[in-house]
Amino acid sequence: MGKSVSLLNQSELICAIKSNEPNVLKHFYTANFKKVEHLILQNSGSVEHAKDIYQEAFITVWTQIKEDKFSPRNDSALQGYLYKIAKNKWMDVLRSKSFKNRNSLNYETLAFINDENDDEKASTKKKLKLTMRAFKNLGQPCKQLLSVFYFDKKSLKEIASEFKIEETTARNKKYRCMEKLRAMVLASKN
Repeated sequence: MGKSVSLLNQSELICAIKSNEPNVLKHFYTANFKKVEHLILQNSGSVEHAKDIYQEAFITVWTQIKEDKFSPRNDSALQGYLYKIAKNKWMDVLRSKSFKNRNSLNYETLAFINDENDDEKASTKKKLKLTMRAFKNLGQPCKQLLSVFYFDKKSLKEIASEFKIEETTARNKKYRCMEKLRAMVLASKN
């Protein structure tokens, strides 16, 4: 194949995958993993979960291509298809009883599961951009509280101690900050 793997259009990429061209398969596999890994890590998963889910999704896409069950609609259709399959597989894991028993699902993870239709309407990248823009404009107390909870992964008990407030107060403030952030994101969509 004369072209660089990254310059292949969707039809050429699909033909190369059907032919099991090792360079193309490797490039396609590695080029799309980080996006799926980010999705899973942001939604109660681990790196191991991400690797397993991505492997399953990749094999599903590869099989669909081999069986002529996929035809691209635009220049990123295959990448989007892979991401969507991985996302659906992860949502199945989140909904499973065994996962729920091992991990307590938080409000945000449940919102992620319930927002599936919302994700259909807007790309994840656009939502993330809007959320980060809204986060920058969030008041300092909310930014600090949400940062400590989501980025530093501290429990509400630890946050309450650090902020010298009751745990229920920390929980209520976190909820109000999330609602404020959601409202700002929704307002910026309009």
